[in-house]
Amino acid sequence: MVLNLMKIRMNIGNGKNQRTFRPKKSAPSGSKGAQLRQHIDATLGSGNLREAVRLPPGEDINEWLAVNTVDFFNQVNLLYGTLTEFCTPEICPTMTAGPKYEYRWADGVQIKKPIEVSAPKYVEYLMDWIESQLDDESIFPQRLGAPFPANFRDVVKTIFKRLFRVYAHIYHTHFQKIVSLKEEAHLNTCFKHFILFTCEFSLIDKKELAPLHELIESIVTY
Repeated sequence: MVLNLMKIRMNIGNGKNQRTFRPKKSAPSGSKGAQLRQHIDATLGSGNLREAVRLPPGEDINEWLAVNTVDFFNQVNLLYGTLTEFCTPEICPTMTAGPKYEYRWADGVQIKKPIEVSAPKYVEYLMDWIESQLDDESIFPQRLGAPFPANFRDVVKTIFKRLFRVYAHIYHTHFQKIVSLKEEAHLNTCFKHFILFTCEFSLIDKKELAPLHELIESIVTY
């Protein structure tokens, strides 16, 4: 499988909360990933998000999950990038989603025991971790027809669970700033797309969605 999208990495340097975005990985023309990406663009362009998240007839579900995982990584990366001067260690000393939910970071490899970190540090760890998964060809194969690992869906579910936490933090802590930047319509559309895809393929446990339960209910029942 060839991941077609241009991956955009968020570099966080020198504690100054500055982000630079650099493109990575575009699929060769004619690849399966590129074909699926064209399908995504076409269905999103129609404005029907429910149709856009459905597995295209005859396509492999792992290919579909892989291409969309890169898509959603890009979306969250760019959305959070608009808030970096407002989401600082001083303003957000912990990664929270309202008063009831706090997230601690662990990747099971370099950091095995969950640690309390600031929101921007959590997002830095998260984006670096996701990029390492996307770059690992034993998890996200780059060659057309290469097999996916047996635990691929579990990896995708963990990625989506952690991306949701960024959305939860943005909505609970920075939504008024999003409104002042006139970005709320874009944020809401991206989140609706994310949630509809998540629900379509049961990628996040219901308890993990609790911080945005009411918003999610309004999306899935509309």
